[in-house]
Amino acid sequence: MNSSLTLWACITKVKPPMNAPAPRPILITMGDAAGIGPEIVAKLFQQHRQDAAGCVVVGDVGTLRRAAALVAGPGDVTLPVVHLESLTDAANVPPHSLPVLQISELLTQVVPGLVSHSAGKAAADCIVWAAQAALRGEAAAIVTAPVHKEALAAAGVAYPGHTELLQAQAAQFLGKPLAKVPVRMMLANDELRTVLASIHISLRDALAAVTVANVLQSLLIAHAALQHTLGRAPRIGVAGLNPHAGEGGLFGFEEIEVIRPAIEAARAQGIDAHGPFAPDTVFMRARHTPHKAGEFDVVLAMYHDQGLIPVKYLGVEQGVNVTLGLPFVRTSPDRGTAFDIAGQGIADPRSLLAALRMAREKKKKT
Repeated sequence: MNSSLTLWACITKVKPPMNAPAPRPILITMGDAAGIGPEIVAKLFQQHRQDAAGCVVVGDVGTLRRAAALVAGPGDVTLPVVHLESLTDAANVPPHSLPVLQISELLTQVVPGLVSHSAGKAAADCIVWAAQAALRGEAAAIVTAPVHKEALAAAGVAYPGHTELLQAQAAQFLGKPLAKVPVRMMLANDELRTVLASIHISLRDALAAVTVANVLQSLLIAHAALQHTLGRAPRIGVAGLNPHAGEGGLFGFEEIEVIRPAIEAARAQGIDAHGPFAPDTVFMRARHTPHKAGEFDVVLAMYHDQGLIPVKYLGVEQGVNVTLGLPFVRTSPDRGTAFDIAGQGIADPRSLLAALRMAREKKKKT
């Protein structure tokens, strides 16, 4: 390799010129270093340079350098990793490079595909730093690569996933109790949107969380977020909890005693909510295709898997996770760490690309 290629492939430190204006980049957290996060981030910068322009990775330089080498094609020059001293350096990054702000500790001992407390800690550190930067107004949005919940727990992180950790950071920054910063998870692709009434809790606890107050709050949050996105009031379909939405009380009373009263309360506040509908058909009714518009702009699901399965069935490559209710834009690919293929360089970056594009689109409307 000639000297210019050697220089181009090495890690570079960039310092901004004096008085350079600090841009507001989109921050991409690297995710769990033992999963596919670093390699899909590297592929994003390698294969989708125009989309990645103006983005900064929050993570570990060594991990991203290894990921860049992993995804380089035969005979290709490894994507250069640029070590930033601060976010203000982002304006001076050379084109066709991968800028990384070193936040986490070096992860030399992380093995692809294995749960690691150090990878969990590094992933959490990156999320917290990116969230705080966004809350301070230093970042336009954040896009988070997949984390492993077992690794977070092994690292002593008190929150089971991105949504809860970001909610806690926002509440702390705003000086409010956690309950005063309610958030919801929305999963979306080109054909379907779903919002979840509860997130990362057991199914038993999720059933207990189906209350009038929680369902109504979920409808309020979904309405506010999508009204902003669509420029009009969204039409919301509400899934029932029980088979056939309870069939008039034959298979459960939650639809009669909880969900329907919450919908009526929402409608009294001007929200275009409908249901509850049988959960085995409402998602199909809401699906938008090139040949037929869906009946609803979004479906409110009563628990995690009820809402995620239909979106993921349509293709994890295009699915995006959006946190509703935060004071900043946050999106994420709708996929996990994929430990079974981590470190092989074969992970598909399209969901991360979709998350980045959605973050940009949402930021334009704020």
